[in-house]
Amino acid sequence: MANNEKSNIQDLEKLRHSVAHLLAAAVLDLYPEAKPTIGPAIDNGFYYDFDFIDTKVSDDDLKKIEKKMLETVKSWKGFEKNNVSKDEAIKEFENNEYKKELIEEFSSEDQDLTIYQSGDFRDLCRGGHIGDPSKELKHFKLLSIAGAYWRGDEKNKMLTRIYGTAFSTKEELDKHLEQLEEAKKRDHKILGVIHDLFTFSDLVGSGLPLWTPKGTLLRNLLDDFVWELRKEKGYQKVEIPHITKKDLYEVSGHWDKFADELFKIQTREKHMLAMKPMNCPHHTQIFDRKSHSYKEMPQRYANTTMVYRDEQSGELSGLSRVRAITQDDAHVFCTKDQIKDEFNKIWDIVDEFYSAVGIPLIISLSLRDPDSPDKYLGDDTDWEKSENQLREIAKNRGEFIENTGEAAFYGPKIDFLGKDSLGRTHQVATIQLDFNMPQRFDLTFVNKEGEKEKVVMIHAAIMGSIERYLSILIEHFAGAFPVWLSPVQVKILPITDRSLDYAKGVGEWLTENSIRFEVDDRSETLGSKIRDAQNEKIPYMLIVGDKEQEAKKVAVRLRTEEDLGQMDLDSFKERVLEKIKDKSLDL
Repeated sequence: MANNEKSNIQDLEKLRHSVAHLLAAAVLDLYPEAKPTIGPAIDNGFYYDFDFIDTKVSDDDLKKIEKKMLETVKSWKGFEKNNVSKDEAIKEFENNEYKKELIEEFSSEDQDLTIYQSGDFRDLCRGGHIGDPSKELKHFKLLSIAGAYWRGDEKNKMLTRIYGTAFSTKEELDKHLEQLEEAKKRDHKILGVIHDLFTFSDLVGSGLPLWTPKGTLLRNLLDDFVWELRKEKGYQKVEIPHITKKDLYEVSGHWDKFADELFKIQTREKHMLAMKPMNCPHHTQIFDRKSHSYKEMPQRYANTTMVYRDEQSGELSGLSRVRAITQDDAHVFCTKDQIKDEFNKIWDIVDEFYSAVGIPLIISLSLRDPDSPDKYLGDDTDWEKSENQLREIAKNRGEFIENTGEAAFYGPKIDFLGKDSLGRTHQVATIQLDFNMPQRFDLTFVNKEGEKEKVVMIHAAIMGSIERYLSILIEHFAGAFPVWLSPVQVKILPITDRSLDYAKGVGEWLTENSIRFEVDDRSETLGSKIRDAQNEKIPYMLIVGDKEQEAKKVAVRLRTEEDLGQMDLDSFKERVLEKIKDKSLDL
């Protein structure tokens, strides 16, 4: 990331954190009994959590709070820093148990305690503010209210979280608000129901999506495409159980690192098992089933399977954050000399896969933070060599950014950020280099000299989480999927019941040619049928009446409202099959 870009991001974070202070000040003016807790800057905005005691605050109150913020900021000339002792801080916030908990925590970590003041408002804060709030805090908007557990722990009290956003200019704010309005129309949680792709059940549980026939077809089409690309590169499918002994994750290191996120199972014999939160430790055991010669390297394993993570209830969101996560996972066990070729093979897969859905990619080389060596496993020599190797690979592929401190704890990685049709970026594919897992499981191959040598492990996910990827894809296309990906590619619309048998015959012919269709045999007007098919975002509508039946043709209409007129069936078939074969984004 360029220095000026980092600087702009940091300036925006300061601006948004400053507005969070302003929000808290306005809330206390309007609701003196409220207890402010924390208010950080986040991606695209900020929030502040409050305990409103017995008062209920809703979205209807946001305009009133916003108005008070605009009044308050007029008298704010800066943020005055005050260093305080623990006792002074406790005394100042003696009626706020949330702030006192933070004070105790910061004090135990030997952190300096600071209180920042603007106007009459004082808040416990580490700092990071703009210089002149009365002039700079003008372009903000409160967006919504939600519930949030204190410190993200569902055992704690539910607080009221107020979300907002802020920018340096009115133009930037207006553009962002327009984007948010468009995003509401594309919300996958709404479109998923409208297009009958998935559902949730209170009896099944939060964060556990259930997939309808159409949604399952979407998942399978995407996964089949990934497998088709992997198969060409020499991957082999493997399968693993959904549970494992605790021992596996103790060896891998995941038990210590992710113990709180694991679903644990105790057997009747008092053995501790876990629902797998990731697949890589299992795959190491498939590799380790026998001795491998250098002639057998690399070994490439692919496995699409669910993993399970005990996410906090308040953090669950549609398909974006779930507890049952389907990973299109793959792991390559190779020699150090094979790293470059294997990375490039995976990169080729990523490029072809994302070009088929029209999502451009930003490449991020994620490196370790040299100032925090304790966060990473492995020796400096391996890290330096691997980071340089990935940097060289990225240079040869084109433009990329470097993100220091974003490496996995076990090795550097290349992350792919997809930009959707609204210009939002999402973490999608990733290729990760791992020296740690082979070390922990003592994974070796026999080299040309007949000696055992440690393997290198590469983690490769193309979609990452199918659930999360589909949330992105649904919003990217607003439900209007390209032909190859549409659960229903053709809707046949008979004008009258006289044409129903002909419509069904056309459907049988489409089935023979592997084209997915539905027949709308309702007793509705043609206009109503066309309108409904367009709302369902069906790519092609085939209108059949007396004229079409007599001519053995179909009248073709696109969901874009373009009318192609009558076509014979073979011409229509060739058009559709070509679009499917090429994975075209056009109709």
